[in-house]
Amino acid sequence: MSDDVVHDDAVTVSEDTVTDVDDERSEIERQRDDYLDALQRLQAEFENYRKRVVRTSEDAVVRATGDLVARLLPVLDAFDLAQAHFAVALSEEALALTQARGLLLDALAKDGLERIDDVGVQFDPQIHDAVAHVEGNGDGEQVVDEVLRAGYRWKGGVLRPAMVKVKG
Repeated sequence: MSDDVVHDDAVTVSEDTVTDVDDERSEIERQRDDYLDALQRLQAEFENYRKRVVRTSEDAVVRATGDLVARLLPVLDAFDLAQAHFAVALSEEALALTQARGLLLDALAKDGLERIDDVGVQFDPQIHDAVAHVEGNGDGEQVVDEVLRAGYRWKGGVLRPAMVKVKG
C-alpha cells in the first residue's frame, strides 16, 4: 500500500476544534506570562530586600563603631591634657605619651575620625559649642578664638562639638 492515499474524512477538522485549540493555547500563554511577571516581581523584591539588609547592617556597624569611638574620646582628652602639661618638657615620658596619642589618632582617623580644633574659623553652631565670649573688633563676625576641648566628626557626622571661646 502506498502512503500517498489520503482519506478525506480522516483529515477534516472542524473550525470549532481549531478555535478551542487556539483559545487553550492563548490561555496557556497568558498563564505563562503571568508566571513570568510574578517571577520577575519576586526577583526584584528579593534584590531590594537584599540591598536593604546590607544597608541596615552597614548602618549598624557604623553606629557601633561610632559608639566605641565616642567612648574613646575621654582617652583622647586625657592625652591632650597630658601633652599640654608636658609641652615644655622633653622627657622620654612626654615623648612616649605624644607618640601614643599620635598612634591612636592616626588609627581612628584612618577609619573616619576627624578632629575639630581650628582656631580663627567662622563659628558654626553645628560643630562648635560656645561656652565663652570675648569682644571682637566690631565687624559682627563671630570666629573661634580658642578651643577649650576638641570636637570630633565620625564619618561626616558630628560626634562631639568642639567646646570653644568665641570672639566677636
